[in-house]
Parts: sequence; C-alpha cells; structure tokens
Amino acid sequence: MPRDVRMRGFAERADVEEVEAFLRQNTKPLPSEIVPLLESVGRVLAEDVVAEVDVPGFPRSAMDGYAIRGEESFGASDYDPISFELVGTALPGNPHIGSVEVGQAVRIMTGAPLPDGADAVIMAEVCQEDSKASRVQVSEAVAPRKNVGAIGEDIRQGERVLLAGRRLRPQDVGLLSSIGHAEVNCVRRPRVALVITGDELLPAGARPSGAKIVDSNSVVMRGLIDRDGAAALPFQILPDVTDRIAEAMSNDEADVILVSGGSSVGQEDHAPRLLGQLGSLDFHGISMRPSSPTGVGRVGETFVFLLPGNPVSCLAAYEFFAGPTIRRLGGRSGAWPHRVAAFPLARKIASAIGRTDYVRVALEEGHAVPLATSGASILSSTVRAIGAVIVPREQEGVAEGEPVEVLLYDEDRSE
Repeated sequence: MPRDVRMRGFAERADVEEVEAFLRQNTKPLPSEIVPLLESVGRVLAEDVVAEVDVPGFPRSAMDGYAIRGEESFGASDYDPISFELVGTALPGNPHIGSVEVGQAVRIMTGAPLPDGADAVIMAEVCQEDSKASRVQVSEAVAPRKNVGAIGEDIRQGERVLLAGRRLRPQDVGLLSSIGHAEVNCVRRPRVALVITGDELLPAGARPSGAKIVDSNSVVMRGLIDRDGAAALPFQILPDVTDRIAEAMSNDEADVILVSGGSSVGQEDHAPRLLGQLGSLDFHGISMRPSSPTGVGRVGETFVFLLPGNPVSCLAAYEFFAGPTIRRLGGRSGAWPHRVAAFPLARKIASAIGRTDYVRVALEEGHAVPLATSGASILSSTVRAIGAVIVPREQEGVAEGEPVEVLLYDEDRSE
C-alpha cells in the first residue's frame, strides 16, 4: 500500500537501511538478450558459456624451429650434430602437406600445425640449415612433445569457461571469440528515463541568465547511468506542470525513472503526489544528510526515484538507492562501485544518532578533510572532494584522527 504523504509528510523518515533492504528484495535481473560479440564488453552474462571446441584444435608449434621426431635427436651436441632431411615448411594457416618420416624435418613457425609424424619442435637457435642441400643440422636433443602446444591446451571442449553473472572484460570477449561465439546471451541493459523538472532550469550547456540556472543533474546522472551499465532514454526539461510530469513518469519503455527536482513538500513539488496516484510511493523522506526529501516508488514494474534538485543531494540519493537498483537490474553487484581507501580524519565529523550522513572529503597531507556537510546545492564540493565518507546512523560522528573509509570518486572497482 502506498504511504500517505499528506498525513505523514516528513514527520517520520525511513532509515537508509530500510529503503536499501526494500530495493534489494524487489530487484532482480532483467531478462536476457542476444548481443553481438563486438558489443559485449561490459555486459553481464545471462548464462554459463561452455566451449564446443578445443583450443587449439590441432597440435601447434610453440616456437620457430624445425618439427622432427624427438627421439631421433637424442645424442645431438655441438660436437656431434645430427643431420635431417628438410622436406618442407609449415606456416600458421598453411600446414605442411605430408608426413614427417624417419630422418626428416619440416621448417615450422610459431602457431603452425605440427606435421603428421613429428612430435617435437627444436628451436631454430640450435640448428644450422643448409638450404642448398635441403638439410638441417641439429646440435641439441629435444624430447617428444617438447615445444608443442597440445590439442585443447588452452580450452577443452565441454569446459565451462565463463559463468553467468560475469561482467565481460575485453579478454573475456577475446576468449569467446576464440571458441567461435559470434553472439553472447547477456542480461538486458536497463533503460533509464530522466524526468528533469523546474521552471528555473536552462538546458545543459546554456549560459546562466537572470533567475535561471543551468541543469547539471542530467549531465551527472547520464554519466552515472553509463557507469552502471544502463542506457539513458532521450529526455527534455519539463516545466512544473503536473500533466507533463505525470506523462513523463508513466513512461512504459523505462525500467527505471529518475525524477530530478520537485521531490520535497513545497508548492511546486508535484512528484510525490503524482507517484502516489500513478503507482505506489513506498518511501518519501529518508533519515539522511543530504538527500532527506528522496522518494522511492513504482509505477507498474518500473522503479521511480524522486531525487532532490540540489546537485549534491541528487548525487547522494542516486548513489545510495538508484545506482544499486540499476546495477542489479543489469545483473551487476549492487555494492558501491568505488575503490575504498583509508585515511585519518583531519577534523571531526559531527553527526546525529539515527541519521546517515554522506560527507564529502578532500585529501590534505595524507588526511581526509571534511568539506561542508550542509550546502547540498554546492556541486563544486564534489569536484574538490576525492570521495565521500558514510557515517552510519548508529554512530554519533567521527572523532579527529580516527581512520575513515573513503569511497573514492575517481576510480571504479572492477567486478
């Protein structure tokens, strides 16, 4: 049942953990789709991949040299080389036709198929070729199977090479190519609709003018959406007109809708009421700083996040709630996607029991320096910051000198 915002307002705020648990319980990966191999880097596998072929599919030379019967080289030395009749050349993709018989050798290059009859490759550096006589002198013994890549040495037919849920790296896609996959079954990328509202907003890239401000939230969120493996749908800035906002919040093409602005309880804050009418407003008002006016709900199967218009609040609400949901829909981990580093705190952070704080910190002389804990409209603070410290609700601040874990803005954690 939707919560009645008109009765509750912000007199009661949900804990961050309560909202996070709700989202975890109600989020599962989207259905799969077939993705062309060359477009699959960064995508998440929807099923295990089992090799249908051996790699390599033939015994191949591991170096440049001569293919021979290994036992025939036993006893060879610099003082007493053994001579072989040179009967041909094997190149990658162009094997020697015919078999290597007793006393014969085939010139062979790295990666070329080993000729029938041969079982070893002697490296070129210990051989002396006489091209006029079509012979090669071998001055070192080589054991059978030496310098030969066996069938299936890299990958065996029937081997489970990649597991469902894996986020594909470039080398993973290279492996898929090596076993003949032209397409990959991946979790569908979440589609995210941005609903940017505000009569005061100018489009990104415009110059501020008079009482107008330039929209920055859509720029930040598009970057975060891309980081989290989703696709942002086309959008436009909407005026504070309820019909227009309601129509945008009813986008049935989207898996997630992010509403920026109009999320609080002011005169022009239409989004919470509209969400309650269109679907369910599951949470509105969260015990956190910044981002306390954040709302979370659903329209049908689509998640809707009401993000505050102030840039830092918008960023924090996205990172806590929308980002993990988008990643889980796409088959990724919902954990914070940042590298974590520990630094001693340069000065104390004041917080309050029962509230989660998202504190931006800079780095000075090896210490984490808290920036303004208020000022949710000061986007430049996130540029000066190296990252953020999360102060959990059960903790009454952090004392000067204590080590803190900083979620670094600049480096994502690989999965």
